[in-house]
Amino acid sequence: MPDQPFIARGFRGRRLQTPAGRLPPGQYETRDFPVLSAGPTPRTPLAEWDFAIRGLDGRSARWTWDELMALPRETPTVDIHCVTKWSRFDTRWEGVSVDVLLAAAANEGVSGGAFVLAFCDGGYTTNVPLADVTGGKAWIAFGHDGAPLDPEHGGPARLLIPHLYFWKSAKWVRGLRLLAHDARGFWEELGYHDRGDPWREQRYQGDP
Repeated sequence: MPDQPFIARGFRGRRLQTPAGRLPPGQYETRDFPVLSAGPTPRTPLAEWDFAIRGLDGRSARWTWDELMALPRETPTVDIHCVTKWSRFDTRWEGVSVDVLLAAAANEGVSGGAFVLAFCDGGYTTNVPLADVTGGKAWIAFGHDGAPLDPEHGGPARLLIPHLYFWKSAKWVRGLRLLAHDARGFWEELGYHDRGDPWREQRYQGDP
């Protein structure tokens, strides 16, 4: 496991009885929502916040906060799984599908390859295959449990990719860079798995 300090709050470690087949291997269920961060919480004023999708040729599409709020919203209820082995079921979110944003960017001539690098306030990045953020599998989430997303949980907006370990759901997200080839992000450079599928226990480099 990479030797990297992180902040952890709001975790009491309650373990629950979980129906068979719902919990990935090596995980346990909790109703807590731990705060796990590699550094301080950024707090960007909404008037200064924007979100961008950058293509291979340098073109980009950009949305202000108000423009993002004007896009069609979805309210997914999903299970989330942290690489630190807790899972939380039936979490409720509100956000804009990444499919909607990519389609709008394509209409503006933004094109890319088979991979994505998410970039965030605070300098955090994480990499995923494009297939993991398309087809209704990912959102730019700004609401949780019927309220605006708390800054400690990634507000004003975070990437939500619930079928991968939760470090891939990058907090304080500010954009996606489309790439022709995979490029490791922050935790991946420190030894975490490039993809992070919880059902295959892809925690660290070298896991299948």
